[in-house]
Amino acid sequence: MFNWLIKMAWRDSRRNKSRLLLFVSSIILGIAALVAIDSFSINLQQSINNEAKSLVGADLVVSSLQPLGADNEKMLDSLGGEQARELSFGSMVLFPGHEGTRFANIKAIRGNFPFYGKIVTVPESSASSFRNGRKALVDKTIMLQFNVAVGDSIKIGEQMFLIEGSVTSIPGQAGIASAVAPTVIVPLEYIESSDLVQKGSRVNRNFYFKFEDTKDIEATVKPLEARLKTVKADYETVEKRKKTLGTAFANLTDFLGLVGFVALLLGCIGVASAVHIYIKDKKPIVAVLRTLGASGRQSFLMYLIQICGMAIIGSIIGAALGCAIQVALPIVLKDFLPVQNISNDISWGAVARGIVTGLIVSLLFALLSLISIRNVSPLRVLRASFEEKSGVRDYLQWLVYTIIILFVGSFAFLQLKSVKGAVAFLVVIIAMMVILSAVASGLLWLVRRFFPVRWSYVWRQGISNLYRPNNQTLILLTSIGLGTALVTTLFFTQDLLLRQVQLSGTGNQPNMILFDIQSSQKDSVANIVEANGMDVIQRVPIVTTRLEAMNGVPVAELLKDSMAGREDWALEREYRCTYRDTMIETETIQDGEFLNKSKGNDGVIYISLAERPANALKAKVGTKLLFNVQGVMMETVVSDIRLVNFNRIQTNFFVVFPKGILEKAPQFHVIVTRTKDAAQSATFQQKLVAAFSNISVVDLTQILKTVDSVLGKVSFVIRFMAMFSILTGLLVLISSVALSKYQRVQESVLLRTIGASRRQILSINAIEYIMLGAMAVFTGIVFSFGGTWLLARFVFHIPFIVSWLPSLYIFLGITSLTLIIGLFNSREVLSKPPLEVLRNDG
Repeated sequence: MFNWLIKMAWRDSRRNKSRLLLFVSSIILGIAALVAIDSFSINLQQSINNEAKSLVGADLVVSSLQPLGADNEKMLDSLGGEQARELSFGSMVLFPGHEGTRFANIKAIRGNFPFYGKIVTVPESSASSFRNGRKALVDKTIMLQFNVAVGDSIKIGEQMFLIEGSVTSIPGQAGIASAVAPTVIVPLEYIESSDLVQKGSRVNRNFYFKFEDTKDIEATVKPLEARLKTVKADYETVEKRKKTLGTAFANLTDFLGLVGFVALLLGCIGVASAVHIYIKDKKPIVAVLRTLGASGRQSFLMYLIQICGMAIIGSIIGAALGCAIQVALPIVLKDFLPVQNISNDISWGAVARGIVTGLIVSLLFALLSLISIRNVSPLRVLRASFEEKSGVRDYLQWLVYTIIILFVGSFAFLQLKSVKGAVAFLVVIIAMMVILSAVASGLLWLVRRFFPVRWSYVWRQGISNLYRPNNQTLILLTSIGLGTALVTTLFFTQDLLLRQVQLSGTGNQPNMILFDIQSSQKDSVANIVEANGMDVIQRVPIVTTRLEAMNGVPVAELLKDSMAGREDWALEREYRCTYRDTMIETETIQDGEFLNKSKGNDGVIYISLAERPANALKAKVGTKLLFNVQGVMMETVVSDIRLVNFNRIQTNFFVVFPKGILEKAPQFHVIVTRTKDAAQSATFQQKLVAAFSNISVVDLTQILKTVDSVLGKVSFVIRFMAMFSILTGLLVLISSVALSKYQRVQESVLLRTIGASRRQILSINAIEYIMLGAMAVFTGIVFSFGGTWLLARFVFHIPFIVSWLPSLYIFLGITSLTLIIGLFNSREVLSKPPLEVLRNDG
């Protein structure tokens, strides 16, 4: 019997190959995305494992934001091996003769670091020759920005350096880092004698070690771990970096995998719709088979074999396409990857998983319509109008729905490794589908409810096609609408972020911050600001502290209590605090009362705590916090919890002390001001750097360029992935039009027999596809408005502003594309002669 089913499935499919291939085309791009991302993830992890030493640059790295002290440095020296040292900090750099200053990340190196891998420079020899003398390696982006060449000079602090070469890449540093803070590398001995590293300066101190291959590094450093923690130092080994990078990029690839899976789900909706039309056309044939003795189960299995075969073919094609696409992924993601050379080897495991996934989801979504074949009655042969009816819905359909939901949830869990994340993904997907379907159904109801009965015949016929039998309106609105929503939400969010930065530079908002100002310099710096026609908007003192205990429990004990739900960063971080007796405009009280007294009547020091660290510490009003203020222990009590808008260009703080407590503590200062234009900003920065080389400047105009660059690169990656959803939606459109083509031919013949011209029929089809495209894009844009508003309101905490002009471009573009595809696929409708169709019907 199985051989007979195979033969019957093959014979029936010979007349329907194009229709079957069209239905599987919907899943090809989704499978391609999954296979490409899975293969890329495997190759990336392999590259990280192979190049782990090059990414770290050493066997062991000890890092600290504060001086370790002579005893601890001596302890590190005793570890032996080849050693190197690095100071890393932010500072202004000046290019004499080029009228340019820029905030940069300074790396001052002593020794032969990196021990593994290399700093890629132009010329190549400069990577080693810069160590011999007062020379510097400068990030290529700065050199291009200021038209600086090798042999020119760069001023860092009070020191002048000869530019020995340009830096192309640094071990372990992603390309996008240069957009945020371009790197300048110099010998350490010249920085130590400069005035750049002062009290309050944020300097990262790195100690690098290279050992013999036989040395157990973990065993060597483990006994020192407790001592390093006492000075807030951390260490990293090659294995630790492997784990960190593996986790970080697993999160990235898992996210991209979910985006690809969304594209696959869109395609599966197309599969369900296409199979529904296909099976509906096949029911008369099934009725004939039933009269000849075939059972409902046999008929079901025959078409299941067809669908299974086509699903395997579509999955194989998608997997092959995915293997080709994976070559492009390292290029698309290059700015975010620390590994430069990623293998493009085919991962057969990823290919197998892609094919199996494609087969499973295709069958699941096809079964929604396929199982109805079991109930086809032989009476269809005698009465064409006979319809199978049932008092209750087929229980197998409910089973298929349940399996689909479980499969989608399981896939999400495998990607996210989190039950909550998987449930959230499943809920979001179902919600998006339900909302888009509801909106599409509502639009169709409105079309029928307010049908334009007085319009011309062509318009009435074109609009009525939206809800004719076997229409594809709902499926196309859902698939194209969801793809449009993904892309436009990304675009609108990026536009909002850029606009927010631009708005903060208008009116009287501050747009420049000067920091690392020493107490002895604050008055002189303020004078320079005012002498250049600028106002001193804020003068803020900053004191560096660390949290030692909470409610009498030391931080070391709190870190061990994993059940309390506290976040480690809030316990271990260095807090930069200020003192004042008033609140600023970016702050509002959430709980408690802002106290402006140095001490309460009970002699207690009351502090104000921002909402974010309060939530991370599980602190509330009345919580006791013990701070180490650079050697002095200070017991404080939380008087209030503040909501702080950190998106504003302001000096916002996690912790605010009252006046009269920290004035004598070692501190540095920040001055906030505003420049009128880029020319004034450049002139002022040059004068400031010339007078005070240790002071750094954050200019909003440069921030805007950086934000634009970063968001542009991030959006390109996400748009690349969203492309799979858009193209899948278009493939669903093509296959849906093609699968309903025969019915359209019949409709065309009937219209032509009663006198309709080719032009009228073309106009009817054009109206239908214009309406389809317009409704789909409108649905997607409305959905993206809601998604962008949620992101703006609850994630970025910025005002939501509608981008009307881009919305219009998106609306016109995708609507036009839908029209073109629809008319192109409908060309056969106009070419079929009426007699041929009438004979076939006969």
